[in-house]
Amino acid sequence: QVQLAESGGGSVQAGGSLRLSCAASGFFFGRHCLAWFRQAPGKEREGVAVINTRDATGVYADSVEGRFTISQDTPKNTVYLHMNSLDVEDTAMYYCAAQMGCPAGWSLERKHFTFWGQGTQVTVYS
Repeated sequence: QVQLAESGGGSVQAGGSLRLSCAASGFFFGRHCLAWFRQAPGKEREGVAVINTRDATGVYADSVEGRFTISQDTPKNTVYLHMNSLDVEDTAMYYCAAQMGCPAGWSLERKHFTFWGQGTQVTVYS
C-alpha cells in the first residue's frame, strides 16, 4: 500500500526557511517521480517541484525557482523540500504526491499524480 507522510510545516517569518519531508512507503523508491504541490485557500492546487528518484533530477515552478530545492534520501525513502527566502505568498498547505514510473516525466500537472499525502501547513507571516 502506497503511503506518503509529510512533515516539517510550521509558521515562519518572511525571509526565513523551512524544510519539508515526505516519507514514502509501499513502493520501490528509485523508480518514480515524487513532487510537492501546494494549495492556498481559494486557489487551485499547484505543482511546486518534482524529482525523478532514478537520478535525483528536479524541476521547479517559476514561482519558486532559485528559492526552493527538492532532494531525496534514498536509504530513508524520503523526499525533502528545502524552502528559503519564504514569502507570505508561499503560505499554503503543502502536499507530497507520487507519479508511478514517471510516464509524464517532470510534469507538475496534478492529473499525472496518483498518490497523495495528507499535507502539512506552511504559514509565512510578515
